[in-house]
Amino acid sequence: MNILVNQNDMLIISAAASAVMALLAVWHGLIARDPVGARLRNLAAIRDQFNAGVNAPRANRARANLKQSSITFMRHAVDKLNLMRGRQVERIRANLARAGWRSKDAMTAYVFAKGVSPLVTLGGGLLFLIVKGHALLSGTGPIILGFGAIIGLFGADLVVKNAGDKRVKALTLALPDALDLMVICADAGLSLDAAIKRVGMEMATAAPEMSDELLLTSIELSFLPDRQVALQNMIVRTNMTKLRALINCLIQSERYGTPLANALRVLSAEFRETRMMAAEEKAARLPAIMTVPMILFVLPALFTVIIGPAALHIIDTLAANRQAL
Repeated sequence: MNILVNQNDMLIISAAASAVMALLAVWHGLIARDPVGARLRNLAAIRDQFNAGVNAPRANRARANLKQSSITFMRHAVDKLNLMRGRQVERIRANLARAGWRSKDAMTAYVFAKGVSPLVTLGGGLLFLIVKGHALLSGTGPIILGFGAIIGLFGADLVVKNAGDKRVKALTLALPDALDLMVICADAGLSLDAAIKRVGMEMATAAPEMSDELLLTSIELSFLPDRQVALQNMIVRTNMTKLRALINCLIQSERYGTPLANALRVLSAEFRETRMMAAEEKAARLPAIMTVPMILFVLPALFTVIIGPAALHIIDTLAANRQAL
C-alpha cells in the first residue's frame, strides 16, 4: 500500500513539475527579449573610450573578476611565449574584425586558443586511445592523434573564418536596404552623420550586423579628427567590395560637395542592376546544375515506372512459355 501511495505521489509530483516547466517555457517564449541592448551597451563603451582617449574603466568590475582573471592569464601566457608579432598581429586583428570581434581581449583569446587547442586535442586523442586500450603507435592510433592535432591546429582559424563569412554574407544582404534607407534620409534633408546614425538605429532589429557597423562608424565620425579615416575604417573592418563602393561614394560626396541624395540614388540603381544580373546568372546556371541530379535520381525512377510493367509482362510471358514447353 505504501509503495502504491509513493508511486502515486511520484506521479503527481512529476505531473506538477512537468506543468510548471511547460508554463515556464511558454512564459519564456512569449517574453519579447531585446536583442539590441547588448550591442548598444558595447557601442556605448566604445564611445566612452573615444571620449576619454583611453580604455574606459569598467563600472561593474566585481562581476567580471573571473573573466578578467582568465583574460589576464591568457595575456600573460601570450606575452611570455611572444606569440604576437608584427604582421601576424595585424592579420589576426583584421580577421577578428571581419568576424565582428574587435576587442583586444578577443585577439588575446584567439592567439591563446590557437596555441593551446593542438595540445588539448592531442591530449584528448591520447586519453581516448588509453581508455579504449588501443595501441598509440600502431593501427588507428597515429590516425586519431594526427586528426586531433590537425583539428586543434586549424580549428580556431576555421571558427574565425566561418564567423567572418557569415557576417559578411549578412552585411551583403542588408546593404541594399541600408542604402535605400540612406537615400530616404538624404532626401529628407539629414546630414551624412545623422543619416548613418538613423539608419543604424532603424536596422538594429532587422540587420544587427549592419546596424553595428553603421553605429560604430557614426561614433568614429563624431570623435575622430579625420572623417575619411572613420569611413575607411568600415572598409578595413569588413573587407567588402560593395561596401567599399558605398564608402568611396560618401568620401567623394564629402570631398567635392556632391549632393548626397543624388550620389546614393545612382549607387542604389547600380546595386539593383548588379543584383538583377546576379539573379539572371544563377537562373542561367540552373539547367546545368540540375542535369546531374536528374540523371542520378529522377531518370532511374522514371525509367523504372515506364519500363517496369513491360519488363514484368515479358518475364511473365517467358515463364508461361517455358511451362508450356
